[in-house]
Amino acid sequence: MEERTVVERDLRAYFCALLGVDADGLAALVAKALKGAEDGELYLERADSESISLDDGRVESPSRSIAQGFGLRRVCGETVLYASGSNVSLRAITRAGNILRQASAERRSYVPEMLHTVVAHYSGVSPLSVPLEERVRVLREVDMYARREKSVTNVSASLSGSHTQVLIVRADGNMTVDLRPLVLFNLSVECEQNGKREKGAARWGGRHGYDRIIGSTAWMPEADRARSDALDRLRAEACPSGEMTVVLGNGWAGVLLHEAVGHGLEGDFVWRKETVYADMLGKRIGSDLVTVVDDGTVAHRRGSITVDDEGTPTERTVLIEKGIIVNFMHDRQSARILGVKPTGNGRRESYAHRPQVRMRNTYMLAGTTPRDEIIRSTKKGLYMPTFAGGSVDPITGAFVFKAELAYKIEDGKVTTPVVGATLIGNCATVLLHVDMVGTDAALDNGGGSCGKGGQWVPVGVGQPTIRLKGGVSVGGTVVEKS
Repeated sequence: MEERTVVERDLRAYFCALLGVDADGLAALVAKALKGAEDGELYLERADSESISLDDGRVESPSRSIAQGFGLRRVCGETVLYASGSNVSLRAITRAGNILRQASAERRSYVPEMLHTVVAHYSGVSPLSVPLEERVRVLREVDMYARREKSVTNVSASLSGSHTQVLIVRADGNMTVDLRPLVLFNLSVECEQNGKREKGAARWGGRHGYDRIIGSTAWMPEADRARSDALDRLRAEACPSGEMTVVLGNGWAGVLLHEAVGHGLEGDFVWRKETVYADMLGKRIGSDLVTVVDDGTVAHRRGSITVDDEGTPTERTVLIEKGIIVNFMHDRQSARILGVKPTGNGRRESYAHRPQVRMRNTYMLAGTTPRDEIIRSTKKGLYMPTFAGGSVDPITGAFVFKAELAYKIEDGKVTTPVVGATLIGNCATVLLHVDMVGTDAALDNGGGSCGKGGQWVPVGVGQPTIRLKGGVSVGGTVVEKS
């Protein structure tokens, strides 16, 4: 990590040069700006990004951009004041500090924190050094590979990457640097049969360089899956509806866990009483088979962070242990209000946004039953390998999720593909009906982003194959006869 340390020093020097101060001067600037605040920080960011796409054999929209700016946050109790700008200058930050101090009626003491040991969970090296022709080459290889089937009528693929460098300065002078690479491969394959067309899609990426995509054939299974999904949609039947046993696939199907359960365990929703879980710490919401964690330390994963956007080191937080809620996720504000320690979940989309409590990589741990045994032991039901989206009412816990492609389970075998399936249930009770958990726990392939409060951040979701023996209903377009 010696190269990372050099870049970290360079980043501090870069921002100090922009502001015309040394490190001591930068610390003094922030201390003055946040005088009388209970908490807060100066967040400095430089983000380099690029993308290129290929559609129907044509290279399109190669782009490269650089953005930088600052965000100054002042916190007193439940009140948060925030100022941001793209002009990183001593004058702009001083002015922002004066405005925030004048707008704040409260005056409190800032409590310095102990210095943390920061452990990096990915390389700080930028992925953006790969020449454009190399990225074009792999997109053309993807296009040729995906078109091996005669039924394929179009292939769309894209590669995007970014390198975000952040410097977080707290009022006590503590400075933290994080260097965040991120790459994403997107693929869509369209197939046609008998005049009907359908698409399948795949996404793959993480906090690493392009080498894991360009320098390997790891994208081939993703292309195969996208094409296979498109072909299955072409022969799919309408989904049956009603109460039935449901088996959820591993990996990306964990987005239901993320949306229906994870958001409700975020500390800001908890202290505001905006979640069905607000008063359920220590109470059971799942079967003994269910253990869920939110983990920012998984190497090179999309939702991993070395430190959060308040400067708190990330960690692995157990949220649900054997069916019982044991922790919530916290930024510094929710932790202070609820009298617990922060878990490193304060995240923001960019310098223009204040941090909120956000998930990182949220997933269920593996069980003891092989996937094939879960399927074999299900005489009749529905297999939902993934979800396309849904909605959750955090107060009541009611949720509805849509699966673009699902499969019937008949006599212990996955059979006919179906479309139009929705899963309906309540997040406060759904996990109580988990009666089998697979050994195949996996995070998704690295394509997830989460929206909250008008902001989007990269996240990871995951789970093993699990079976819900009740507790949910399937919405479809066909009512099956009993």
